[in-house]
Amino acid sequence: MFTQRRDGRVAALQYLYAWSLNDPKNLAEDLGVFFENMEHPRPHYAYAEEIIQGVILNQVEIDDTIKGLAQNWDFERIAKIDLAILRLAVFEMKFRKDIPPVVSINEAIDLSKQFSNLDSKRFINGILDKFKGQTGRDARKVETA
Repeated sequence: MFTQRRDGRVAALQYLYAWSLNDPKNLAEDLGVFFENMEHPRPHYAYAEEIIQGVILNQVEIDDTIKGLAQNWDFERIAKIDLAILRLAVFEMKFRKDIPPVVSINEAIDLSKQFSNLDSKRFINGILDKFKGQTGRDARKVETA
């Protein structure tokens, strides 16, 4: 499960990055092509699809959250890869109560180490740490319905 979820986050990040550069005309078709070219069969990436759909569906709210947290930063100047990482993590922290916020933050930092640059790690951690304080959740616990 852990590996599958990690693979899902990586796939979601890759898709969200590409999506931020070129919004497809047909999302379902575009996702089909994307997953055809992945290492594992599409069901392995079920979590990725959940993240991708969730981020796209809630993009305005997620971006507004990031804009509010990124004080002194022009939203348009945030590197697209960093924005994709932030969108993924904010989506998890805001909408996935079964994932403790610290897990989302740690995963986002790991993704930034793998796909972005050293400065990004500090920027992403700062934004998400601020957001963690605003969620009203215990940062280390899963919430049950």
